[in-house]
Amino acid sequence: MTVTAADLLRETTTRLERLAADADAGALDTAVAYMVEALDAGGVLQAFGTGHSQAFAMEIAGRAGGLIPTNSFSLTDLVLHGNRQTSELTATLEREPSLVDELMQTVPVGEHDVFLIASNSGVNGSIVGTALWAKERGHRVIAVTSLEHTARVQPKHPSGKRLSEIADVVIDNLAPYGDTTLDINDDVRVGAVSSMTGAFIAQSLTLGVARTIAARGEVPPVYISANIPGGDEHNSALEALYRGRIRRGT
Repeated sequence: MTVTAADLLRETTTRLERLAADADAGALDTAVAYMVEALDAGGVLQAFGTGHSQAFAMEIAGRAGGLIPTNSFSLTDLVLHGNRQTSELTATLEREPSLVDELMQTVPVGEHDVFLIASNSGVNGSIVGTALWAKERGHRVIAVTSLEHTARVQPKHPSGKRLSEIADVVIDNLAPYGDTTLDINDDVRVGAVSSMTGAFIAQSLTLGVARTIAARGEVPPVYISANIPGGDEHNSALEALYRGRIRRGT
């Protein structure tokens, strides 16, 4: 079978159109409301993902057109802000539930923060452990995961739970089992889509929050590009309001 970029475009576009239609029908409204509520209370949006799901956190926090009161954290914080060595950042680290307390000691979490956690499988130990950590401390959790994939794999956390079973809001990224969408032959599949649908979900949530705040006659706390005149000054002034609560540049 010959597959082309046009086939990947079709697979991606079909999913993005479904996500957009669901968002327009109100599927993201509860998540947006929780995020706005957190910001109104002085909270920060904490974004977390491992592996390629880190791309979702990067779309939420610290980019042009994004909300300023956002913070992304990752397993690399165990080295950057903790006591781990770089050599310990292996591909299997994300499966370890025991590191969550250590990781969260490196994250500046406030009382009113909301957690946005992305994981295609939704079963790795660090992902499930972080969601449980947040819930146990009274934080709302918004999950972005593949419902098709997570239903077909076994949880790797001692609790036996999946991310989708912990979160207050679950957003399906519409990725298929295994993430890939195209057959090269009977043994090879390509065309992963979770990063693309995850980025769209992140931007849709950002849009929803900014639109809600603007509808109240307020100015949403949004970054403008640092590469246009006045960008650095605008961004720095708003970042200063959250000094010690958000990290940038790591």
